[in-house]
Amino acid sequence: MVVSGVVGSCHGSGLKKNFYRHKCHDAEIIIKNTTEQYVANDPMLPAKFLRMHFHDCFVRGCDGSVLLNSTANNTAEKEAIPNQTVSACLGMQFLTKRDGKCREVPRRWLNFLLLSPTIPSSNKVLLNKASMTRLSGLIRTLNACAHTIGVGHCNTFRNRLYNFTGSGDQDPSLNATYAAFLKSQCRSLSDNTTVVPMVPGSALKFDNNYYFTVKQHKGLFQSDAALLTNNVSSHIVHKLLDEEKFFKEFAKSMKKMEAVGVLTGNAGEIRKKCFVVN
Repeated sequence: MVVSGVVGSCHGSGLKKNFYRHKCHDAEIIIKNTTEQYVANDPMLPAKFLRMHFHDCFVRGCDGSVLLNSTANNTAEKEAIPNQTVSACLGMQFLTKRDGKCREVPRRWLNFLLLSPTIPSSNKVLLNKASMTRLSGLIRTLNACAHTIGVGHCNTFRNRLYNFTGSGDQDPSLNATYAAFLKSQCRSLSDNTTVVPMVPGSALKFDNNYYFTVKQHKGLFQSDAALLTNNVSSHIVHKLLDEEKFFKEFAKSMKKMEAVGVLTGNAGEIRKKCFVVN
């Protein structure tokens, strides 16, 4: 998976370990074993789970609203363009990542009753997000987590290659050699299907190589390049060149993100079916 688990702690209000122990004692073991079987058949699943997890948490907190189907009155988050690739039940979604690198997150999964199609895409500049409360936890999570493993579709960064300012130009912040390589893979603005590794040579490996590529101006997305335009985020990039610190910071930022907007009391429900409210 994303790597081996280490017991930790989290102080998010309303979160509780072993929340399902009375209803389904073996839930965590069942989900862990099943997920490992699927990952053995599809090594890209960890990257997909991580991306979906961020997209779920960004809107209202980690409430599983990304899994809801659209209704007559609401368009589902899963209909947002960045989300149209993978889905999983909230329990599997969270437990899968909890058994990842250096972290254990207490559970209390009360699912949100509403949905929203508002999801940030990878070509949006990270530092311009309005929700600064969430960004304090996401600034490292989005990049340390979502961009260190997996692939990117040409349509998510093609403007950087062929039409950055609308006049057929290339993003001047992009390393010229890397840009030439990307153009050899994504040959036109109309390419919607080709994929390239988000970190060259490291699509399936969860490590901190991403930060070395960012420092070399080889970040695939515009949000990657934006990390070097701000003193705070640039400092974070420099710190995370240390792999041990990267793993520690990743664990801390994931815990912080998952503690945002936790539902308690009657604010949510445990859905009987992932895709529809009870």
